[in-house]
This record gives sequence, C-alpha cells and structure tokens, in this order.
Amino acid sequence: MKAVFMTDRGKVRQHNEDNGGIFINSSGQRLAIVADGMGGHRAGDVASEMTITRLKDFWEQASEIKTPEEAEEWLMESIEQVNKILFEHSKENAECEGMGTTIVAAICTDRFSTIANIGDSRCYILNELGFQQLTEDHSLVNELVRSGQITKEDAEHHPRKNVLLRALGTESTVEMDIKTITFEEEDQLLLCSDGLSNKVTVPEMDDILKSGRTLEEKAQVLIEKANNNGGEDNITLVIVEFYAGSESG
Repeated sequence: MKAVFMTDRGKVRQHNEDNGGIFINSSGQRLAIVADGMGGHRAGDVASEMTITRLKDFWEQASEIKTPEEAEEWLMESIEQVNKILFEHSKENAECEGMGTTIVAAICTDRFSTIANIGDSRCYILNELGFQQLTEDHSLVNELVRSGQITKEDAEHHPRKNVLLRALGTESTVEMDIKTITFEEEDQLLLCSDGLSNKVTVPEMDDILKSGRTLEEKAQVLIEKANNNGGEDNITLVIVEFYAGSESG
C-alpha cells in the first residue's frame, strides 16, 4: 500500500485551516484523514489540528483491526471522543466559540477500507467499476438536491453552498456516516476537502488518478488545478493506493 498527503493554503486565504495526514498503527495499518476547520478568528485551524492530533494518538495506540465491524467501532468511538474534546474546548475558550471541523477518515487494511465522514469533505474511489464518490455531503445544498428542490447543476453555484448541516465539535453529540468497501489491487482512494472538490471536476480527478504519474505527482497536479481554477479555499487531499508490493509511502 502507498499513500500521500498534501495540503496547500490556496491563493486567497491567509491561513490554512485544513489539516490531515496518514498514520500507522502498531500492525502497520493506515489511517488517512482530512479535516477542514471552521469557526471564529483562527479557531478553524485549532479544531482541525486538535482533531488530527487526537486521532493520530488514538490510532498509534490501536491494536490490529481485523474486521470491518472492528474498524467501524473504532472510528465511531474515536470520533465521538474527539467531538467531546472539541466541544468542551470551545466552551472553555471564548476565542474558539463555535469552532468545528469537517472530517473524512479511512482505515485501510489489505482486504477492506472503512470510511467515516461528517460535513462536506469527501472520499472517492477509483476501481474496476470506475471513479465514484463514496460519501454524502452533510450540507444544505446536498439536502436540497436529495429532496429534488434544486438540481446538481444549481448546487454548484448556490449562494448557501458552504452551509453545513453537520460538523465535528459544534454540538455535544455528533452523527457520522460510516461504510466499508473491499479494497483491491490498484484501487485508489481520494480523500479531500471542498477546496479541491469545488474546483476540480469529477472527470478531471478521474483522469489524473488514472494517469501514469506517481502518487506525489498526482497530488501536486490536483492541487495545481484547484489553484489554477481560483484557489479561493485551502486545498487538502490524501491518495491511498492498494498494491501488493512492500509497505511504503
């Protein structure tokens, strides 16, 4: 298995409130995470950084994940714990009031991958069936699309596109979506913040992931494309590729 993490401030924002990474437990299994922070003055980067730091610590102490049920349980318990930590921190620190973060996280084993998400950071998969989005955005516009009130095309330019219905750390409890997929030779997962998905089309992502470039080159090209298309937001991504070679990357 190979993986790459990359983040970029973009061309407009002064600070990068995104965070993420690829972390390895004692059994050599990977946890990939992207978090897009939000909230008052500089509070977004506090929320996303705290989320990544805590989940990294939890994962490095985790024992081997052998079944999808164990992976789903680990994600649910760990993310709920982080939610409590963020919520308490925002109540105790006035400058962090109302802070929160999106999260998309994937536990990747050599047989399956289990993905959890809250908010509008996404996970896509490229496999033998093609390129598709695995997660559902917890956003106002996606709810309007799902209920048939607006089209997907309308959603692209909707004035309230940035309104989230769920985020990590903003309430005392949180709901997340969790699903498990089989992960096979040459499959690729792409986790990203909306700074990428709002600026790079699905066909463009598909073409870049299918190209013969290295993972690092693919990540760089995706970020360059988002910046070339305006780069108004922070841009963060993880690509994980399954292959039968030795553990690296």
